Amino acid sequence: LKDFDHTIAAEIRLPEALNSKMLTPFQYFGISDSVDLSHVQWKNGKYESKELTKIYTSNDRRLNEIISNCDKYLTDVHQVRALGFCINKEHAQYMAEKFIFNELRADYLTSDDSSEKRELVRQRLLTKEINYLFVVDLFNEGIDMPEVDTILFLRPTESLTIFLQQLGRGLRLAENKEFLTVLDFVGQARIEYDFEHKFRALIGKTNTPIQIEVERNFPHLPLGCSIILEKKAKSVILANIKAATTLNRKQVIIKLQNFRHNTTLEHTLENFIYATGVELSMIYKKGSWKRLCADAGLIETFNEPLENLVVKGIKKIMQSNSISYFNFLLDLINKGFVFNNFEEKEQLMLLMFYYDFFPSDNKNLSMTLEACIIPLNQNPVMVSELKEVLTYLIQQIKFVEKPITLPFSFPLEVHSRYNRDQILVALRLHQFEKPSSNREGVAWNPTLNAEGLFITLKKSEKEYSPSTLYDDYAVNETMFHWQSQNATSSNSPKGKSYIEQKSLNKHILIFVREQNEDEFGNTMGYVFLGKAGFLDSYGDKPMNIQWQLEEPMPAYIWKETAKLAQA
Repeated sequence: LKDFDHTIAAEIRLPEALNSKMLTPFQYFGISDSVDLSHVQWKNGKYESKELTKIYTSNDRRLNEIISNCDKYLTDVHQVRALGFCINKEHAQYMAEKFIFNELRADYLTSDDSSEKRELVRQRLLTKEINYLFVVDLFNEGIDMPEVDTILFLRPTESLTIFLQQLGRGLRLAENKEFLTVLDFVGQARIEYDFEHKFRALIGKTNTPIQIEVERNFPHLPLGCSIILEKKAKSVILANIKAATTLNRKQVIIKLQNFRHNTTLEHTLENFIYATGVELSMIYKKGSWKRLCADAGLIETFNEPLENLVVKGIKKIMQSNSISYFNFLLDLINKGFVFNNFEEKEQLMLLMFYYDFFPSDNKNLSMTLEACIIPLNQNPVMVSELKEVLTYLIQQIKFVEKPITLPFSFPLEVHSRYNRDQILVALRLHQFEKPSSNREGVAWNPTLNAEGLFITLKKSEKEYSPSTLYDDYAVNETMFHWQSQNATSSNSPKGKSYIEQKSLNKHILIFVREQNEDEFGNTMGYVFLGKAGFLDSYGDKPMNIQWQLEEPMPAYIWKETAKLAQA
């Protein structure tokens, strides 16, 4: 490109070239490989070649499987012109010798061979004096051999560019060549290895995530092309694609840069997640949406004073899942963070927002709530990001939250998820002037005569002391077994307040989460199960109490806690 000022005047992508009949259609077979590469070292973005060589050249079982699959998928193993791509000279020599031993005509070439030998071997392949040519770093580019009708991928190809170059050796049009047959041997891979980019390159622009393309057997391939995956190979590929959650920041940026080339969808947060399968939590593990877009060159760079604060606030909000709360925040944003004549419920939601975004240990006591929030308007890029995240979160909610009836205003809805600070605000324990110091499994407000029970179903001995490994689980969809704090007995004032709950008109509110952290290491919020009534109890210090829920718990919580009860 240096002769053209490193500028591409025009280009055509593989699927477009295939649809225009400029290339030969392909039949791509993903074949299950018995070799497990998940424990091979990964260095500088690829598998360690010495380990791969040792595995491949000391495994006659794999060799026999390759030959067996050639016999299975090729029309005539003695009439093909096949290129087999290997790791290095040792691997290529091993493959050629083993094929010859099995009465298949083969040879190998590497960059060490002279140009005379390369031409001689090339001619032998063209005349079918040999049918299989195993190569290392030759025939990636710049070699014209249109007659090649079979490609064997005998090693994982980490580079998309090299993969396409190698595939391209067989895609050239030639007389009497109806299609290219590709045999790709797919084994268990390291989590860093990316299958997705290969299949996306073969499919081209669509508005369908590659995971769905694989699951549906590739309905959007170019004309005349097919991809057939054996069951085990398909399972390996899908697992790899789903494991995209382990992407590092650089890989996310690359996916962003590739997004506009891989899909016809508009460049939005929702579309990016949909098309790539990269989850929202993973994006915020690597920074923030707008900052990643800027670093990928998709938007202009920006510098806003409260960027870090907003990013932390978004991460905190992601611990919750409530349509009513998210809609309130969207309305607040649309009003420029100006709030007038709010009712008590809205005032509480505003305070929830404050605790989500503003660290309580960094508070200027002379400031008002409005003075804290209004400066967000000076950060238009980050506010637009917050709005985009809230819109996306709302679209992902598949349950119906239910209002709760209490003798006081309460901003939380039954079956929605909230973080601990939001719950403490709702219970009037967090105030604007001073946060609550509550860190316990119960939160009691005598003024409201209400007590929140914080329950974590899966407790780790690393995170809880033996005295706080309480035995909490659902008996059924409406009955919950809960252990009190260890100091509570049935004769203590606290214990009596539970037993006599109905006569005391005490409001027990139950909040449950599956575990402390999700799969991304983020703190999990609590699902609000609503009000509960005392049924019975046994034992002391701790008390074992059965609570009757006013509303049946969501199915996913019931299933999770039922497993623990059975265990």
